[in-house]
Amino acid sequence: MTRVLVVEDDPRLVRALAITMQARRYGVDAAPDGTTALRLAAARQPDVVMLDLGLPDTDGLDVIRALRGWSPMPILVLSARRASAEKAVALDEGADDYVTKPFSMGELMARLRAAVRRTEVTSPAPGTPRVETAGFTIDLPAKRVPRVHMAQLRRRLEADPAHPRHRITEPGTGYRFEG
Repeated sequence: MTRVLVVEDDPRLVRALAITMQARRYGVDAAPDGTTALRLAAARQPDVVMLDLGLPDTDGLDVIRALRGWSPMPILVLSARRASAEKAVALDEGADDYVTKPFSMGELMARLRAAVRRTEVTSPAPGTPRVETAGFTIDLPAKRVPRVHMAQLRRRLEADPAHPRHRITEPGTGYRFEG
């Protein structure tokens, strides 16, 4: 089941979107603001985000930037902002599509299906990428990794623990190794 995170502060629109998507067998989570959206995105790992830019706690562009910091999931912007420059900024920041309110539900569902199709085509094959060592395997697509402390992980991954590779912390993911 494709999971969609709807980030919208208008409860009537959220309800209409949820009813429409659930009738078409999509799983739906809803967030009324950017902070909740980022928390839910990290916890639930949705397949697609539908995002209003006018949120009560932050600009939707900040949510796009934050999501793009750790996730390639498609982002469909739903916004009343009509200016071409505003649309261009959202797309340049990482949105995959932009739908201006008011919109046709049929067109929105078609754009959602297109975003899901693009994701299915570009998803890595099962089992890749993986980090394999003599002690354990980290399988990113399957989201399988042993519970180990960072020091234990470093001892198992580093050729020379005295000279560790750079570690980057990513929201919703944790540590990512570089080098």
